[in-house]
Amino acid sequence: QVQLVESGGGLVQPGGSLRLSCAASGSIFSINLMGWYRQAPGKQRELVATITKGGSTNHADSVKGRFTISRDNTKNTVYLQMNNLKPEDTAVYYCDAKIATMISRIWEDYWGQGTQVTVSS
Repeated sequence: QVQLVESGGGLVQPGGSLRLSCAASGSIFSINLMGWYRQAPGKQRELVATITKGGSTNHADSVKGRFTISRDNTKNTVYLQMNNLKPEDTAVYYCDAKIATMISRIWEDYWGQGTQVTVSS
């Protein structure tokens, strides 16, 4: 069984910063692509950023220059550093990972439970 646990969300003023973390645990054989998505009220879930096992990144245009995704493969953890936050960044943020378990050895999608980020004065 595999779990993704996010942390680091909260309330922040416009222009502020937050750092989200997502740690994968359980019977993990290997982790491939990891990413962050977000869903605002009344909107569809959207991609924020992804990072490959080798460290290649992709960021949505709306967050380029403000958000940075990174990962620590030794800790099975992905991070999202969010700077210069705006009210439109308010959403529930979810982490996602392509993980092969020790038993199946096939890539499957796993999601965290989500963490709320609210940007407001």
